[in-house]
Amino acid sequence: MMEGSCSVANAPNTVSIGCMRPHLAPLRSHRHTTWIPVILVVAGLFTAACQPRQTAVEAGLADQVLHLGNGAEPESLDPHITTGFPEYKILNTLFEGLVAPDPRDLSPTPGAAASWDISEDGTRYVFHLQPEGRWSNGDPVTAGDFVTSFQRALSPRLGNRYTYLYDPIVNARAFAEAELDDFSLVGIQEIDRLTLEIRLTEPVPYFLSLLTHNAFYPVHPPTILAHGDLDERATRWIRPGVLVGNGPFRLTEWRTNSFLRVERNPHYWDAETVGLNAVVFYPIENQDTEERAYRSGQIHATSSLPRATVARLSETGAPEFRADPFVGVYYFTLNTTRPPLDDVRVRRALALAIDRDNIVATVTRGGETPARHFIPDSTAGYRPGPLLGEDVAEARRLLAEAGFPDGRGFPTLELLFNTLESHREIAQVLQQMWRETLGINIRLFNQEWQVYLATRRSGNFDVSRAGWVASYNDPTVFTNLLISDAGNNDTGWANDEYDRLAVRARHTIDPGERLALFHRMEEILLKEMPVIPLYFYRSHYLLHPAVRNWHPTPLNQHPLKHVYLDPGSQ
Repeated sequence: MMEGSCSVANAPNTVSIGCMRPHLAPLRSHRHTTWIPVILVVAGLFTAACQPRQTAVEAGLADQVLHLGNGAEPESLDPHITTGFPEYKILNTLFEGLVAPDPRDLSPTPGAAASWDISEDGTRYVFHLQPEGRWSNGDPVTAGDFVTSFQRALSPRLGNRYTYLYDPIVNARAFAEAELDDFSLVGIQEIDRLTLEIRLTEPVPYFLSLLTHNAFYPVHPPTILAHGDLDERATRWIRPGVLVGNGPFRLTEWRTNSFLRVERNPHYWDAETVGLNAVVFYPIENQDTEERAYRSGQIHATSSLPRATVARLSETGAPEFRADPFVGVYYFTLNTTRPPLDDVRVRRALALAIDRDNIVATVTRGGETPARHFIPDSTAGYRPGPLLGEDVAEARRLLAEAGFPDGRGFPTLELLFNTLESHREIAQVLQQMWRETLGINIRLFNQEWQVYLATRRSGNFDVSRAGWVASYNDPTVFTNLLISDAGNNDTGWANDEYDRLAVRARHTIDPGERLALFHRMEEILLKEMPVIPLYFYRSHYLLHPAVRNWHPTPLNQHPLKHVYLDPGSQ
């Protein structure tokens, strides 16, 4: 750009202006002073036109508005029906459970409950709610709201896929399965307006952490009832101007496939701690597009990064590049109700034919660990037991034994993945490995996030990409997933011994005994192979240096209540 000229032709919603430095003649007489205001106005207009347009990030630093890439359009904002991570990141700004995660280590801290008492035998919890707790419309948050919310979450009609998380609570399972219709018999009771009691069948060592899950968030019953039945899905109560939450922010705008905006909730009991005035979430599914949005100053943080960028920055480093530990597993779900995947020999053949070391070395390239078992190594209280190896010869033998020697006669399977270039790359590698080692053909197809979730839930797939990340740091996050009747078990697989072990593990206190139970469950999974683990996650993203109180956590959760922007760090 030449000195004295500039252009804002690329700025959105502006007029393209070429600007030259005006030549001003010296004032020689009093009569010229009448032009001074005009000259100043013209100069001001030129100056304003030549100023570069402020980016969203720059404006956000001045106004304490955080702009975040969020990966996908949220399926819903109903905390009792959503299952995805993009939704969770929004939900924990709008709602708050009885306990809240600490911003540094995610340990349980006071949330909607100011304190709690636990009985000596660990089966009775009494929660004392915040006296100043308010919904975003100013209504007080009461113990009765929690009772009604938990009853809703367990309603068979609602179809909450996380009802199994309530299983430790007395009679919760019976109510969720419609074996019991009197909710007063469930171990959740209002003692008084600010006191809630929860009774467990047996002690659960991780119960407080479990309560940070969105399945235990309260909802505002009057708002839901104003728009339908309490346990009715997809009503208008989740829309801006309608949704009432008890979290640090409130929903103010939601433009589908564009952005979602939340603003500071003035009625929140701990509003003084909240540093941000607003957070804007952008559903950018394309990783290259999201990275460009960061580089151009449109967002303060990405949700992920393209593989090539991860590989390059892992070698060269960059102050904004984050590679955080992440308790999660990338895997493939097999529909065990469909032939030939109903044959365990076929499932094991597919699993044994995968070179995981090659995938993390040449495809993901971000420090991920090959997954030779299902529960991530970094999960609290877990050490790996039985391992799954690569064994092409055994894979071929099993496939031949199942009636498909060298892949002959094997039907073409479809591999489903949600739209993301990194998922496509993984799918293509598996497609090639299975073709070269087993002689079988796989057809790839992708779907947008919400459609993909619906397809998986309907069971209309052969093989599907999947990922599971810990919402609380305990191995049961992963073992509960594959219980026969768990709402998120899309495999169609069931094993009675596995189910019994999973229930025992929930209530076992002794660390050694628990570990033995988890190892036995892993043995069953590796023998039956309803899922094929591929690698354990690391979280790769870009974060603007002005974002403060954003700490690396093992669950990739960053409570935005504590985050703020430092305008001096750019």
